Amino acid sequence: MNLAQLLTTSFVEHAYYAVTAVALAAGAMGFFVVLRRQAFAAHAIGHVGFAGAAGAVWLGLSPIVGLLVFCLGAGLLIGLGGASLGESDTVVGVTLTASLGLGVLFISLYSGYANATYSILFGQILGVSWGEVGLVATLSFAVLLAVSLTYRPLLFASVDAQSAAARGLSLRATSLMFLSLLAVTTVVAIQIVGVLLVFSLLVAPAAAAQVLTSRPLHALALSMGVALWSAWLGLFLGVWIGGPVSFWITALASSAYLVARLVDSTRTRQVRRVSA
Repeated sequence: MNLAQLLTTSFVEHAYYAVTAVALAAGAMGFFVVLRRQAFAAHAIGHVGFAGAAGAVWLGLSPIVGLLVFCLGAGLLIGLGGASLGESDTVVGVTLTASLGLGVLFISLYSGYANATYSILFGQILGVSWGEVGLVATLSFAVLLAVSLTYRPLLFASVDAQSAAARGLSLRATSLMFLSLLAVTTVVAIQIVGVLLVFSLLVAPAAAAQVLTSRPLHALALSMGVALWSAWLGLFLGVWIGGPVSFWITALASSAYLVARLVDSTRTRQVRRVSA
């Protein structure tokens, strides 16, 4: 089978639909993750999902059910516990360590073959069904719709929390909403790159975008574009060359950040040279 035939097979087409939806949602939410300096929270929620997946498998349920319940629970717990802008990361750290312990417990209690759980760690993009594509697309669309409807208050609270509070905006409610959306996005992204690498897809494209531009809408669009480019090209390289698709996607996203830093450094030197 040549490359053209391989790219038109049903499982590759399903994968492309799924990565498109995931990349758009992750790019949009990643912009706010970096802007709000809550990368650690994003990292923790992803690892909490492993405990949820393991618990669901132990109970004979779909790993997706456990992912949703535990990730949403972690997001609400972190928000209610006070792990927001400018506050301590203690709640995030405690939530992370407790969930990892639960994950180990659930795996030890499960006597069957936990392949479904371990696939959550590394992603299973080339194995998604049409039904899973529909679920991923629905959740991603819901996240994008919520971001578009709450963009202005969320941006205001992220950039200047004190002024937002003075204007009557509830920082606690904003934080809970954001972390809930982050939890849903994490569940979606885990299907593509897995728990261990979801952090890079959420953070690297957004970090690259914010290095290149300080205009919020431009940075948001660029973050989504970099995430989409990383996902599309990473899937293509995984099919063409071989190797885990999640590796290619995260390698490309991380490379985009390095390139952005180099471009910014070059641009800064040129400005200084002109000014001198």
